Amino acid sequence: MKKHLFLMGMAILAFSCKKNAPADYALVSGQFLNNTDEKIILISFNDRAFLDTLQVSSDGTFNDTIRGGKGLYQLIYNKMRTNIHLENGYNLILNADSKALDSTVVITGTGAEENNFLRARSKKTKELEGTENIYILEEDAFKDKTTTIVTSLNELLNNTEGLSEPFRLAQQKDIKYTYLNKLGNYEYAHARYAKKKDFKVSPDFLSDLDLIDYNSEEDYIDSRAYKSLVGKHYRSKAAEIKTTENISKDIADLQAFSTAKNQTIKNDLLGSTVAGITRTKHLDEYYKLFMAASTDEEQNETLKGFYENLKKVQDGNPSPKFDNYVNYAGGTTSLDDLKGKYVYIDVWATWCGPCIREIPALKETEQQYHDKNIEFVSISVDKQKDFEKWKKMINDKELGGVQLFADHDFQSKFIKDYVINGIPKFILLDPSGNIVNANAPRPSDPKLISLFNEQGI
Repeated sequence: MKKHLFLMGMAILAFSCKKNAPADYALVSGQFLNNTDEKIILISFNDRAFLDTLQVSSDGTFNDTIRGGKGLYQLIYNKMRTNIHLENGYNLILNADSKALDSTVVITGTGAEENNFLRARSKKTKELEGTENIYILEEDAFKDKTTTIVTSLNELLNNTEGLSEPFRLAQQKDIKYTYLNKLGNYEYAHARYAKKKDFKVSPDFLSDLDLIDYNSEEDYIDSRAYKSLVGKHYRSKAAEIKTTENISKDIADLQAFSTAKNQTIKNDLLGSTVAGITRTKHLDEYYKLFMAASTDEEQNETLKGFYENLKKVQDGNPSPKFDNYVNYAGGTTSLDDLKGKYVYIDVWATWCGPCIREIPALKETEQQYHDKNIEFVSISVDKQKDFEKWKKMINDKELGGVQLFADHDFQSKFIKDYVINGIPKFILLDPSGNIVNANAPRPSDPKLISLFNEQGI
């Protein structure tokens, strides 16, 4: 009997704990008038790592569960945007006219006080800063202005009722870090906007920055301004390492980021360098440094996949091939059709600004080498729907060389084999189809001609 009562008690206790467990989600609902779209896009503001779609009914109503964690989110509807702050346990109700989303939104429900404070803080900041660029101000005037803003925002925070204490504390810190962030930007920004090319701040002007602890995981998560300060701190450290040790920027970045004492901060800093492995000239060193410092299994797996594929496209290896890409001049072209000549490949797209800026230099280089043993091949990774746009740009800009259209944009096998996740990308192959340089210089870089000269082209 005692055993039976004990088991019943344990079951009741377990049920009670489960019933009172904190929610691991937030609820977002409401109605948008003048609706013309069936979905709302919700993106985490700081890192864009979280993306969700909320379905909207024909009457503009919506209701969904969000499991994205604490932070600021951008809500996009009818091409209009507004920001909301979410935490687990929130139950936000948003009502607005979708034609003027940000200016008409009314927020109620659990978490409304915090969201309405953030909106009031943003409005107050704009009023206090005015239309004048504060970086134009001289040092004393700048500090007076920012001190006034900090004081006013803290008064607004202290006078706002209904805020949770953790949120209130986080905002106190963020107001301070926002000021320190502006202080850290002042020297560069004042030189630029006040047109003082060699401007340097006074010796003690940045002394407040000396008090920052760059290892607070809580502040890193809660404050965008603090996260920015931490990033600047370690990038500055990387610049020093690059200069003193005379090493490449990407390796210096990894070395500097690896010194972060807090592992969450370290992992996040390293996460910003994952794509960099596709462009480094020090593949093995890059991989070893990253893997020795990161404990984030997901980003480690991503980097490992990049590394293993990049090992296959190192200089001297046979190049991956493409087959039967549509040729602007007519018919199709495969990489094997170009054997016997050097091949300089430009991977680009019509929507890519940096790609477009390389066109004049590419045309000039192609003209310079038109009678040499080299083919200039441009491969577009535009989507199929932009095929006609691709053809029109080739015609309008009078592009030369071999103009090809990849079969599945960025998902094309050739593109994935080279681990291309950013364009423009330039590759040089030798007449046998082997890789001379998988990260060849751009046409606008004088190093390209040096590379051609080394190959005797």
